[in-house]
Amino acid sequence: MKPTLLLFDIDGTLLRTRGAGRRAMARTFDSRYGQPEALKFRFDGMTDRAIMRGAMERLVGREEPSWSGEVLEAEVDALLAIYIDALADEAARATDFFVCPGVHSILDLCDAQTQVYMGLGTGNVMRGAEIKLGRVDLFARFSFGGYGSDHLLRESILRAAVSRGALAAQRPAEECRVVVIGDTPRDVAAARAIGAECISVATGDYSLDELRACEPTHLLATLEDPRTPTMLFEG
Repeated sequence: MKPTLLLFDIDGTLLRTRGAGRRAMARTFDSRYGQPEALKFRFDGMTDRAIMRGAMERLVGREEPSWSGEVLEAEVDALLAIYIDALADEAARATDFFVCPGVHSILDLCDAQTQVYMGLGTGNVMRGAEIKLGRVDLFARFSFGGYGSDHLLRESILRAAVSRGALAAQRPAEECRVVVIGDTPRDVAAARAIGAECISVATGDYSLDELRACEPTHLLATLEDPRTPTMLFEG
């Protein structure tokens, strides 16, 4: 039987944090530069490193030359360290995190399958993923993943997840079926870039029509849809 690697996005797919991540990002830019307004753009589907870079480009009134190369990466790393502390605080104080519909039952079904391996494919850095999913007791459900700490680009993050999933399955990556489960057009594009299937779910901020226009392999309103197991396990 061909192993199936399921790569789940986090925000909007597994859970909603009600803005905790954005608040933590704003706190980061406020403490580092005094400019939380640099975060006024849409984050959906972006990696943490890409968000930091995008906000840095929006900083105004600074005398320093543009960041580049190792200086840029060092500054992003410094921002991420501040962000993680702020996110841990936001998550600890939050009372409105919630798991998206159907997630618990689908993860239970996945656990019961043979040759099905559950991983993460997320733009969150690993520690950020752990903080968010740990707040709703989900992080331990996933045995591997690709994270925003692996790479700037989402498709490269998914490739890292596939490599780790293949190790878990003890099979070459090319012998594994790969399914990306996400809620944004960027998830669809990244899945297509690595030759994977994609299940788009409209539990984030994109509508069914917006996701349909991206032509995912499958489209669901929520993971509660009775067709979900067939899409996950049979294609």
